[in-house]
Amino acid sequence: MQRITPNLWFDTEAEEAANFYIAIFGDGRITEVARYGPDAPGPEGQVMTVAFELQGQRFVGINGGPEFSFTEAVSFEITCESQEEVDHYWDALVEGGQAAPCGWLKDKYGLSWQVTPTELIEMISDPDPVKAQRAMQAMLATFGKFDIAKLRAAYDGA
Repeated sequence: MQRITPNLWFDTEAEEAANFYIAIFGDGRITEVARYGPDAPGPEGQVMTVAFELQGQRFVGINGGPEFSFTEAVSFEITCESQEEVDHYWDALVEGGQAAPCGWLKDKYGLSWQVTPTELIEMISDPDPVKAQRAMQAMLATFGKFDIAKLRAAYDGA
């Protein structure tokens, strides 16, 4: 059993968000739904919490009302092996949301994601400081989705 489970606070769209994420990641499922009962802080019968899995990671979505919202202080990073994966996750998650610098985005629920090519991680960790710095500068200059070919060209000094 997973010992640490991210809990995500939504206004009223926890179940909708869980289904949205499951559709994008393709390997997920809703595992539990709890509803507000009588004399609860939410409308009776409305989803209170929804537990779901994405690629083996457990999450809980909470319909807690409008008191809290997501910030960039917490984000989820998706490491991608190809431009096709970058394109898939970026395009699906940013729809209805907003692009941000350095491969970050906010989805339509306000949750922050980083869609990161594994190749970029390798480039900025290169023991050659010149190559690593060129890759870092290309990363910092990117607004929105990463283009692996452009990152590679900068890294190679092209």
